[in-house]
Amino acid sequence: MDPRKYPQGTELQKLVDRLILEAQLKVEYGAKGVAAPLVQAERALREAVRAMQSLPIDRALAKREPNDLRAIRAVRPRGPRRIWSEVRTEEYRDRLAGALLARMAGCTLGAPVENWPVAKMQALAEENGDDFPPTDYWSYVPEPKEKRYGMSLREEYTRKKLHGVPVDDDTIYTLLGLLILEEHGPDFTAADVGAAWLKYLPCACTAEHVALENLKKGIPAHQAGARNNPYCEWIGADIRADPWGYMAPGWPEQAAAMAYRDAYLSHRRQGIYGAMFFAATIAAAFTVDDPIEALRIGLTEIPAKCALSQAIEWTLRIAPEIKDYKQARAAVDERFKGMHCVHTINNACLTVFGIAIGKTDITRVLGETVAMGLDNDCTAATAGSIVGAVVGKRRIPVRWHKRFDDIIHSYLIGHERFSIQDVLRRFETQAQRVHGQTTSARDFRGASVKN
Repeated sequence: MDPRKYPQGTELQKLVDRLILEAQLKVEYGAKGVAAPLVQAERALREAVRAMQSLPIDRALAKREPNDLRAIRAVRPRGPRRIWSEVRTEEYRDRLAGALLARMAGCTLGAPVENWPVAKMQALAEENGDDFPPTDYWSYVPEPKEKRYGMSLREEYTRKKLHGVPVDDDTIYTLLGLLILEEHGPDFTAADVGAAWLKYLPCACTAEHVALENLKKGIPAHQAGARNNPYCEWIGADIRADPWGYMAPGWPEQAAAMAYRDAYLSHRRQGIYGAMFFAATIAAAFTVDDPIEALRIGLTEIPAKCALSQAIEWTLRIAPEIKDYKQARAAVDERFKGMHCVHTINNACLTVFGIAIGKTDITRVLGETVAMGLDNDCTAATAGSIVGAVVGKRRIPVRWHKRFDDIIHSYLIGHERFSIQDVLRRFETQAQRVHGQTTSARDFRGASVKN
């Protein structure tokens, strides 16, 4: 079992809510001095936060889970590092299209039910007369006229209203990775990533929001992810991992190195490892016929004894016993009690379970992964990316991408719409550039790191 015992905080949250309710009631009754207890409580909570931040960490654990790229490489298992010495163009093109289309399909399927309880998704499917796990996009979703990210109506994620890939941060970061490499080259640094965020990102969530706000305050990129950031092990960095795998096909080590420099801006430890693991897995997926093999290669680019690696090893070990989404979710909930619903680890395990259940059947992979819940637009997008890179576009049912209409909607500043075909061409250009580079990989400061 996972050794960490998370504090639940249920009573604390109840007390905070109760205090606010009592204050509102006293205002309604005309009481004086309502502000004083609230100020006192806020002061006490701030002091508790500072005390929590100052607690010493386990140094032995930190040594097994480093944040420095050199140190990470020193404690990773043996691996192939580089499988392709150059881009195998014809094979790569079909697999790249498969990866990108399946990623966007998984994201679009999961987005309207992101973090929904399983029972609520089941009820929606029953109400709609849809299959569950889903085998196509939802036929209807609640609040159809509500906009996500101020752009795409919720109904535009459904099978009859879909026109182009609707906006989502999972897709946005895939495109942003492409822009970063185009503008800064394969040896980009975390500072380059930060500059791109300031240039293109109008908003962000959790760890990315913290890092973006820190950048705006003038905090250097290599420090932005470590300042007041309790989200630094959440899923945000690994949903940004895909473009690095796309642009380093057959080169897991390089994909992981680029993902590291991107992740370091906003994340630490498991947050970084999640990005490196999935980037390396996707890079490997272009070269294999079994997505499980790609996952095992991905593990060779992160610390062997880190919590994420141990969790993925557990997932792969019991995967043959897991037959469907219900068993997968139950196993993860039991092992990771108290872990936040958008943490890197529990969601990575669900992604692996979805792949293990569906194998190379992209419809089953997407449907089962979404049905598991938690951050299921992210998990289904990542699972789709990996399996799509294995099977290629030719083996993806047309219904998953026929209404994309060569359009990706975006909230990136100055880039509200992309052509899918143009994006694929641009990824290929950058993949050739990465494979053709003669310089060594770089760490986040730009210093050389031996491959």
